[in-house]
Amino acid sequence: MTYDLLDDLKWRGLIAQTTDEVELRKALAKPITLYVGFDPTAPSIHVGNLVVLFVLRRFQLAGHNPLPLVGGATGLVGDPSGKNEERTLNTTEVVGQWVDRIKGQLSKFMDFESSKNPAVMVNNLDWTAPMSAIEFLRDIGKHFSVNQMLNKDAVSSRLEKDGISYTEFSYQVLQSMDYLELYKRYNCTLQIGGSDQWGNITAGLDLIRRVESASAHALTVPLLTKADGTKFGKTAGGSVWLDPEMTSPYAFFQYWLNSDDKDVINFLKVFSFKSRTEIEALESAHTANPGAREAHRELARELTSLVHSPEIAERVEEAARALFGQGDLATLDESTLASALAELPHTRIEKGAEIPTWVDLLVATGVVDSKSAARRIVKEGGAYLNNEKVVGEDFRLQKTDFLCGKYAVLRKGKRDLAAVELG
Repeated sequence: MTYDLLDDLKWRGLIAQTTDEVELRKALAKPITLYVGFDPTAPSIHVGNLVVLFVLRRFQLAGHNPLPLVGGATGLVGDPSGKNEERTLNTTEVVGQWVDRIKGQLSKFMDFESSKNPAVMVNNLDWTAPMSAIEFLRDIGKHFSVNQMLNKDAVSSRLEKDGISYTEFSYQVLQSMDYLELYKRYNCTLQIGGSDQWGNITAGLDLIRRVESASAHALTVPLLTKADGTKFGKTAGGSVWLDPEMTSPYAFFQYWLNSDDKDVINFLKVFSFKSRTEIEALESAHTANPGAREAHRELARELTSLVHSPEIAERVEEAARALFGQGDLATLDESTLASALAELPHTRIEKGAEIPTWVDLLVATGVVDSKSAARRIVKEGGAYLNNEKVVGEDFRLQKTDFLCGKYAVLRKGKRDLAAVELG
């Protein structure tokens, strides 16, 4: 079967809207240039950004020319799309630092060395900063109808509430100018983005038509939601980031490993670069034996390998197994162990202080409500220290029990874990 990019994107559920699918198919018969924009609204991109970023990567793998854009200019203004109130504006210095960090992250997912279709990183501050306000108003602003701008969802929804500043109102014009500029510089004829960007993208198409008397294309990707209705990419601790300092590799791995059974195959379609045949095989295995969680593990492995590295993915998976008694905790390096234990209920013992009993520590971590409950667990044979069974109620940890000289793992039964850190 001949590979068809649009058909594959449809099967993966990655097409929300296109301007003209028939014409887009014709255009994709030859290599085209396309772009996706990422605004530096934080020091890192998050897993939600991967949806459209991976679509850009799929286009490159199909032979097209990708332009990942970091919004050094638009990031200073703020996109009103999907927001109920004004964003807090960050300083030029902060945004500049975030631009550099996000460029580094985007670079991991695109091939900039390809001999046929290398990716080109662009920053819209390069063409926006040199432009004077008068030039912007005369050369770009004159092509925009305020009436049409007011009808865009991102603007009209805000007007119905607390209103919108001219700064964020102008965002649409700036993004449209990006598309025009990339059309001029690179013959870029396709912009892709989240479905909430449809109004901004089509405004860019209209600007290209007015200024260049030419046509281009738009394709949007659905905003991903979870089966239970909660927001994708969010946990109790906040967003799931790509930066390992903001979301540890272990927590990142666990986020995918703990995906709902109803979500895991959809997540594989969206985030995995496995073929349709491979994903359908995983779906069959998942249906036959969901308890084996084979699809979940494949998802977590692939994404952790892509975002961090195959070596880190292997280490955090080993840590996950070891924590639940399926591996040797003593073989884990300190950084991997610390990353894994950071996600657990924990307590800290200061240097020089007396080390409490196992029972006292289990209560201190909050895994049980009382000492009597902890003692009962010991009597029933469900108490573990570093995967070794605790046999006495008054068992007291020794300094030699601390892994890497610093950490101890308490376990109640098969799955309830807690960590102790020796300060």
